[in-house]
Order: sequence, then structure tokens, then C-alpha cells
Amino acid sequence: MEKILITGTAGFVGFHLTQELSKYNFDIVGIDTINAYYDVNLKLDRLQQLKSLSNFRFYTMSICDKDALDDLFKKEKFDYVINLAAQAGVRYSIEKPYKYIDSNLIGFINILEACRNYPVKHLIYASSSSVYGNSDQIPFSTENKTDEPVSLYAATKKANEVMAHSYSNLYKIPTSGLRFFTVYGPWGRPDMAYFSFTKNIIEGNTIKVFNHGKMKRDFTFVDDITKAIKELIYVIPQGETPYELYNIGNHNPVELGYFIETLEKLIGKEANKEYLPMQKGDVVATYADTEQLRNATGFNPNTPLEEGLKRFVDWYREYYNC
Repeated sequence: MEKILITGTAGFVGFHLTQELSKYNFDIVGIDTINAYYDVNLKLDRLQQLKSLSNFRFYTMSICDKDALDDLFKKEKFDYVINLAAQAGVRYSIEKPYKYIDSNLIGFINILEACRNYPVKHLIYASSSSVYGNSDQIPFSTENKTDEPVSLYAATKKANEVMAHSYSNLYKIPTSGLRFFTVYGPWGRPDMAYFSFTKNIIEGNTIKVFNHGKMKRDFTFVDDITKAIKELIYVIPQGETPYELYNIGNHNPVELGYFIETLEKLIGKEANKEYLPMQKGDVVATYADTEQLRNATGFNPNTPLEEGLKRFVDWYREYYNC
């Protein structure tokens, strides 16, 4: 069995990816700090689900702890590393910038150094569509310039890509950066709009609709994200600098107003809306060009928003008994 490390395995994408890869002939090691950025109980419940998997082992560990990480790499001898551990959230990066420096920069250099000192076949890491900023080159292509981030979160994700490139060039570590586009689905993150909208609509509270609803997002169902990652594990970059970037998105931007209408229909209740201006660090639209992913794997994320949101709302009602 080939051995995979998944960092951030109690997180939203990490949880689903671990479940997906457990179906295959992998020995999976997961690490996570279980921090309190959002509801710790949700993370622990995800982890409880994962602990029933026969080919999964878990360590409570931070990627910021270089010594512990090095010891883990030395002991386990990983074939592949999928780094999903990071401090997430565009708006939170304005309030708590140093958390992003610690996790997204120091943590990531620790991952790169561990992969250099204890070589792996392929390092895959999560980047973000936020690196595109307010680009008017639509749809977003990995060939676009990404040197004008509008939030610190986006800046740290762009930095991850540049850091990975340098290690691919210097040490020939095969690296693939994945620019995720607005991931949603069951067991999701409470800080994301779809989650808070669902909670507030059900409870009869007002939802805040920024930029008066005139924003578009390329909402991508979490199962499509995990399938794309699974397909890319064996698409190992080659050449003098073995480095690649991929957009992982639905290639179908949806206006926020329609998104809210769809939620209202699924919940069976109209939202109380407060329309507000654009927030600092936010962008007007995201739209993924996924041709490179399709060419590399033959896979194209395509779960319709209506289907994905129904699965989320059904999970939410069951999990919260409402």
C-alpha cells in the first residue's frame, strides 16, 4: 500500500478527501490541530467518522511544529503528501493576520522542507481562486497574472505557489497547486456564506447580502474537489522544474441572488435580507477555466448547484435536527 499524508484531515475538504481515498489501496495518515477557528465539535464529529476507516491513522499535530512534522516524515516515509492545512477565510485575515503567517507561510515551508529531507513522489497543496483578485480576465486561467491579491489570505496562497515553485526548481520536488473555487457541501465550514445563510434562514434571522447580491461565484461541490485531487495524485509533474497549477472549479459562475433563491426553495422559507456594500478583501466574481484539469485527468467538475445545495441542506437538517 502506498502511504499518503493528508494535513488538515479534520477540516472540510480533508474529511471528504480522506473518505474518498479510503476506498482505494492507500495507507492514509491524517494530521490536524483541531483549532477553534470554527465549531470544534463539528471537526471532532468528522474525525469520529474517519476513525472507523481501517486504512486511516490520525495524529493531533500542527504543520507549524517543525520538529514533530520532521519526526512524522522520518517515521512514516510518505509516498505522497496532500497539504490542506491552512488558516482559511478572507475576512478573518483582516482581523488576525499573524495566524495566516504562522499557518500558511511557516507551516507550508515546514511541509516543503520535510518533503525535501524525506523525499516524496508528489506534493499536492491547496491554493485558492482568491489569488486572481479582481481580475477582469474571465474565465480565470492559470496563465493569468496573479500578482495583485486583495486580501492577506490571497497573498499567503500566492506565496505558497511561489515557494513551491522554488522548491520544485531547486530540489526537483514534484508539486501541484490546486486553486479551489468556493467549495460547498455536507459537513462544510460554518464561516462560509452557504452555511450561515442556511442557518439564518431556518432560524428566521436576517442574512447579510454584500454588494447588494451583485456577485458571482463558481460554486464547486466538495465531491468534485476530492475526485479531482484523487485523479491528480498520479499526474506527477515532470521536467526541469516539476511544478503545475490547476483550477478546481465548476466552470459555471452563479449570481448570489440566484444562489439565495435556490436555498430558499430547498429550505421552504424566504430569507430576511439586509443588502450591504462590498466587504474589504472580497471580489466581484470568480470563474474557473478548467481545461488544464480536464486535459490532465479527463475529469471536469460538474455537479449542478441545485443538486449540491440539496445535499447540503439535507445534511444540515439531519445533523442539527431542525
